[in-house]
Amino acid sequence: MSKLVIVESPAKARTISGYLGKEYRVEASIGHIRDLPKPSDLPADMKKGPFAKFSVDVGHGFEPYYVVSPDKKKKVAELKKLLKNADELYLATDEDREGEAIAWHLLAALKPKVPVKRMVFHEITKEAINRALGATRELNRQLVDAQESRRILDRLVGYEVSPLLWRKVAPSLSAGRVQSVTTRLVVERERERMAFVPVSYWDVTAVFAKSETEFKARLTSVDKARVAVGKDFADTGRLGDKALREGVRVLGKTDAAQLAASLEGGTGTVTALERKPYRRRPAPPFTTSTLQQEASRKLRLSSRETMRIAQALYENGYITYMRTDSVNLSQQAVSAARTQIKEMYGSEFLPAKPRVYVTKSKGAQEAHEAIRPAGDHFRTPGEVKAKLQAGEFALYELIWKRTVASQMEDARGDTVSVKITVCPQGADSVSEAVFSAAGTVISFPGFICAYEEGRDNRRYEEKAQSHLPELDRGEILTVKGSTGEGHETAPPPRYTEASLVKTLEEKGIGRPSTYASTISTITDRGYVYRRGQALVPTWLAFAVTRLLEENLPELVDYDFTADMEHELDRIAAGEENRSEYLENFYHGSKGRKGLEGQVAQLGDIDARAVNTIEITPRINVRVGRYGPYLEEINAAGEENRRASVPGDIAPDELTGEKAEEILTAALQEDRILGKEPVHGYDIAVKDGRFGPYVSEVIPDDAVQLTPTGKVSKTKPKPRTASLFKTMNPQTVTLEDALKLLSLPRSLGESDGEQITVQNGRYGPYLKCGKESRSLESEEQIFTITKEEARELLKQPRVRGRAAARPPLAEFGTDPVSGKNVVLKDGRFGPYVTDGETNASVPRSEDINRLTTQRALELLAARRQKIAENGGVKKRRATKRSTGAKRSTGTKRKK
Repeated sequence: MSKLVIVESPAKARTISGYLGKEYRVEASIGHIRDLPKPSDLPADMKKGPFAKFSVDVGHGFEPYYVVSPDKKKKVAELKKLLKNADELYLATDEDREGEAIAWHLLAALKPKVPVKRMVFHEITKEAINRALGATRELNRQLVDAQESRRILDRLVGYEVSPLLWRKVAPSLSAGRVQSVTTRLVVERERERMAFVPVSYWDVTAVFAKSETEFKARLTSVDKARVAVGKDFADTGRLGDKALREGVRVLGKTDAAQLAASLEGGTGTVTALERKPYRRRPAPPFTTSTLQQEASRKLRLSSRETMRIAQALYENGYITYMRTDSVNLSQQAVSAARTQIKEMYGSEFLPAKPRVYVTKSKGAQEAHEAIRPAGDHFRTPGEVKAKLQAGEFALYELIWKRTVASQMEDARGDTVSVKITVCPQGADSVSEAVFSAAGTVISFPGFICAYEEGRDNRRYEEKAQSHLPELDRGEILTVKGSTGEGHETAPPPRYTEASLVKTLEEKGIGRPSTYASTISTITDRGYVYRRGQALVPTWLAFAVTRLLEENLPELVDYDFTADMEHELDRIAAGEENRSEYLENFYHGSKGRKGLEGQVAQLGDIDARAVNTIEITPRINVRVGRYGPYLEEINAAGEENRRASVPGDIAPDELTGEKAEEILTAALQEDRILGKEPVHGYDIAVKDGRFGPYVSEVIPDDAVQLTPTGKVSKTKPKPRTASLFKTMNPQTVTLEDALKLLSLPRSLGESDGEQITVQNGRYGPYLKCGKESRSLESEEQIFTITKEEARELLKQPRVRGRAAARPPLAEFGTDPVSGKNVVLKDGRFGPYVTDGETNASVPRSEDINRLTTQRALELLAARRQKIAENGGVKKRRATKRSTGAKRSTGTKRKK
């Protein structure tokens, strides 16, 4: 008896086949096999029918038209062939909505005539596979409906809204149900940073002593009034309403210095002492969202990289399914964790009863267990280290530690807080000052021995706790020293991937399983870029967000988007009809216009207004076809000056002063250097998209002669040449320009071939026939002699560099490969490498400011690109010879 088992990936197929008998044949569909085609790819007879716009019939129940993807036709044919020899079909795709939909599409495409069983499991171990074989079920059409509704929603939103962006902002842009809202979150945070007004404030720290023990305490109040700290100020630069009501006092530099000086040699009295028991519970096991957050904090992995590694760990049987909202652990998992705690840490670290965690996430229905090590017995990190790559091991170790720690005892201890009152001598403005300090003593570490949860950066971090001596109320302490310290309020911190994922989950936007692809999409589309771990929106994101906020506000409304997710959960639970929901969303319902009506009612959108962001009343940023630029308007409302916005300046850094500096430094208009001697054309230095260059200025009445002496119908084209990197557009001369325009420079013949010197895309080089050699500098183009060129051509061609140069900087160990990361200067510019993967540093980034975090992110992004290309590193395309003949085995039939 032959049984065909179909899973999604080859890795999963290999692992599962090892647990099944010879009668089972395990094959991979390699993801989805069917999808909605682009309308342009529809059959000719459907391009004018009800499916023409979306490949979905929005007039008849939102019926989708699916086709087998072109790259999956061969796979489907292969599966059909295997199915002919099978007695049973097991659809063993993932147990979430996406996996259920893949199984449904397989069923529709293969049309099996043998019994079909739906087989689900959340871990790939022998025990789990055997249990799954004995507990098969029917296909869950409700889960399919939910996934199908999500796919159709995304198609409707994308195809209705994206064309609007193409017309009013820029071509090739995209809008999405979740990506547009995510972009808005990042843009809104940047707006808050742009509106933020920094304020200076001061505090005082004193060193108190009891016998030989010293500790620090911070000033918290003067004359019964609390001293202001950073969080008391609003973004406007003023004290917040709560601080004003409480009568908070702001210390200036003079006040702080005077108070600090008046404390020297004085004493303080312990006026309040409070001791409380300290108890801290471990964090629950990982969900998809919390795994992405912790991997970002601790391993510096992007959400996409985290999910890629987790997928590999799952498919190879190391962890349970990695797309889940649940924090619940099975009885087998709890037993395995408790066994390892007792064996590795001791019985005192094991609670009397297992811990039970309850999922707080709204609508958590993706899977039934948290992410944990696979199996009824957990493999320790030491047992798997030799079998895993560095990145896989790091993530497995993180998951193992979190799972084991979640079943361990609480950390326990005592927290002591003390208040010390000082009466300054000689401080005219202060008669009483109160200092506070706190310290925690851990008497039993509990779960901290195994794992401690990371935290996102906070706007105002709490002061580090002090190690306090034994103190009593009324005790007199000596002031050993004091200092005043100035501070400046901080703007709201930018989102990191970890904090953005956390916010999306808290607001109920999208699903944790889609966060990685959402963040990757807004990055790849040019809406967001990374600076270290921070996510910075581009000016393009500002324009797109503004257009949607002003014209289609529902699509970027957080509550509306979260409600859409809730409705999809209701469809998955069988509580709502798929067609009715899509009908209300697109066509509308009583009292509410649907997406179709909202888009149809849009008037003429002012593209100039949408693409304009005000910096000052007279300076704006404009999002243009070739990128953002500054535009200064004079009193008459006309453009006065213009300059491109440098790519390394974040939106909140583009202040009025910075904008003025950029406009002043930019080349304001074409500078005429003089006339070239042959035709008398003016030579001008200009500022272009790729930097300054010189060009001939061809008059409108200029004519071009053909080789026979006749007047050509085409106008002469101006010669142009980029300035050398060492040239300044403000000081370049006519002589310099004529030299540049004369390139390529001929050095004469060598063995019947002309030797020429020129500046190319990748720098200066000389060429003789088919031979070429790179030059060391641009200036060499005009100084190298024929003899020097011939000597250089005699040397063997070297790809890259003749000798390895030392790295420009070192960044430590990469958490994925475990190898040292360095910055190097290559033929095509600076790049970071771990010896296995090379990642170019964008030209907009200053290599002198490149951080370790940024270097690791560049490598992670490069690895992802390689993975998406099937593990193949793409090479630069080369033009095929035009004379090459097409080789075919048979003649093409007409």
